[in-house]
Amino acid sequence: MEVNVRGQKLNYTQNGAGWPVLFLHGWGCSTETFAPVAQHLAKDFLVYNLDLPGFGKSAEPPVPWGSAEYAQLVEAFIKELAIKDLIIIAHSFGGRLALHLAAKNIPKKLILTGSAGLKPKRGVDYYLKVYSYKTAKKVLGLPGLKNNSEAVLEHWRKKSGSADYQQASNTMRQTLVRVVNEDLANFLPLVQVPTLLFWGENDTATPLADAKVFEKNIPDAGLVVAKGAGHYAYLEQLPFFLAVIDSFLQPERGAKHE
Repeated sequence: MEVNVRGQKLNYTQNGAGWPVLFLHGWGCSTETFAPVAQHLAKDFLVYNLDLPGFGKSAEPPVPWGSAEYAQLVEAFIKELAIKDLIIIAHSFGGRLALHLAAKNIPKKLILTGSAGLKPKRGVDYYLKVYSYKTAKKVLGLPGLKNNSEAVLEHWRKKSGSADYQQASNTMRQTLVRVVNEDLANFLPLVQVPTLLFWGENDTATPLADAKVFEKNIPDAGLVVAKGAGHYAYLEQLPFFLAVIDSFLQPERGAKHE
């Protein structure tokens, strides 16, 4: 589906019925990386899976943006579709946007997995390598995720590692530099909604130490660690992740939503 919000073309999918859930993917990803989770939740929830500007089938920002501008557009998307009391599930870069939105009490609940938000100790080149084809191949080759994954792998095969930065448009390169260098630590105490943190034990992009900072500073947060998993822990250990979020979202599952 497609919608124009503030002159920005956005692609998204909408499935299911019930309490609304919005997915916000990581840098270099799209609706495809959250598709297995969205499919699972669509049995009991109204699921919105959004291509953020510059990714998937959504148009690039008109100028380089930071996470605040991205979050403002997502907020406008929520208002355009009249989504109320939603649950946000966000990974990596999407977590930055979720922090902005949660600090304004927009979601009812928040699920962050491998969320960015703290300024990384490594440079942009390293950050990009984490999202390289090698990582995508490992994750999307897992049992249950092989269907329809070849197109995604081919895309990431062509844009692996630091080549992603070199081949991106000037707008997206400048956007990446802006968001990687942001530190949103001051947003954490402002997040007053129940928050589930799901983290890979071996995450090198957003280390487990970051998750512990999130847990300490978000008033109502709980951390679940996926042993042996990396930055894509929610896909690497998909059955475990689904079981954890099913428990966290049990009060909303099948509940009537006005």
